[in-house]
Amino acid sequence: MSTYRQPGVVLTDRHFAVPLDHRDPGGEQLELFGREVVAGSRVGDELPWLVYLEGGPGFGARRFVGRQAWLGRAVQEYRVLLLDQRGTGRSGPQNRQTLAERGGPEAQAEHLARFRADSIVRDCEVVRHRLTGGAPWTVLGQSFGGFCATHYLSTAPHGLSAVLVTGGLPSLDASADDVYRAAYPRIQRKVEAHYARYPQDIRRARRIAAHLAEHPTVLPGGYTLTTEAFQSLGILLGSGDGSHHLHYLLESAFVRVGRRHELSDAFQEAVLAALSFAAHPLYAVLHEAIYAQGERATDWAAERVRAEFPQFDAATALAGDGPLLFTGESVHPWHFEVDPALRPLRACADALAARTDWEPLYDATRLAANQVPVAAAVYHDDMYVDTEHSLRTARTVRGLRTWVTDEYEHDGVRASGSRVLDRLLGLARGEL
Repeated sequence: MSTYRQPGVVLTDRHFAVPLDHRDPGGEQLELFGREVVAGSRVGDELPWLVYLEGGPGFGARRFVGRQAWLGRAVQEYRVLLLDQRGTGRSGPQNRQTLAERGGPEAQAEHLARFRADSIVRDCEVVRHRLTGGAPWTVLGQSFGGFCATHYLSTAPHGLSAVLVTGGLPSLDASADDVYRAAYPRIQRKVEAHYARYPQDIRRARRIAAHLAEHPTVLPGGYTLTTEAFQSLGILLGSGDGSHHLHYLLESAFVRVGRRHELSDAFQEAVLAALSFAAHPLYAVLHEAIYAQGERATDWAAERVRAEFPQFDAATALAGDGPLLFTGESVHPWHFEVDPALRPLRACADALAARTDWEPLYDATRLAANQVPVAAAVYHDDMYVDTEHSLRTARTVRGLRTWVTDEYEHDGVRASGSRVLDRLLGLARGEL
């Protein structure tokens, strides 16, 4: 355990041993990492704990500097734990390198089935008892972190003094097919709004896609940029300033080399940074598994459901004169062909997609009897989490109070500084 300072805060790096499989507490252990953050002026105070669960799956907790974003508001009254969820950050990261030691694809899939919200919440309960002596704490869940928080309410509400969710109220019963059937129209609306803002990008996107249709490009590091991979840059459109970033990316795509044009090095580097899963492979491998419950296989739902929306087909768009539609909040089998960080995990991903023995994640009956103060920011037409799914869940959870807004996109808790957190705390406490 090490302690050090940044502007306005004192940080302590903490490590916790938890069972890899909570059904076998005496078996293999996994080391979790969490960073405690407390205001420099309140180091010695008795403060309640707030644990932050990052979005994903597959992302470690954000590495703040000082009192950035919502953290500055939180440390006014909490001792904050920025917890790297299992398999992410410094908590036993799972990737092509570490998973190779687990054996073949089936063994890897069996291993990764322990890295969903159910195991993450059990980890939180182990950590909570060690930090608080058993006192309940507040959970702040962003995106997938909100999925985890909803599972927490379903299974261990005694550990919670309050729950705050930002852009992450999941459907309690939607299948992966249902999730993507709702997602593609949202993504199309985001793309159309982008083209309305930047109509010049219609021609630019078509030109890049046409070039890639004839010349798939291997980016630095070995990522193969195909037309479908290029379309997946639409993932940028889910954040507050993502449309602007996409526009700037497209405008610098080509450089003239003699009498021909080539994709510029700058464009290729920027695209690689946006599309590579090297830093968060679990986002791809577990992306559909986070929705799985019961005996129904996910079976590459996003890929199958996409066939119901032919307007997203690049070849059809290029054969006509209409705009190319970007995609984004979906993972497909071809991701495991174009991305060198994912190629060794293709068979593992197939095994997870075929799995039919998933534990249930949510208990609607228990949520209907909820006693924990809960507040949730629901972003209107959120690209990542369906708004109607979220509101249906909000109506199920007893006492949950929502703030529905189009002022922010999915990353609102990051973009707003302290405002979103301050609003949710007021709602949870009945002050607003």
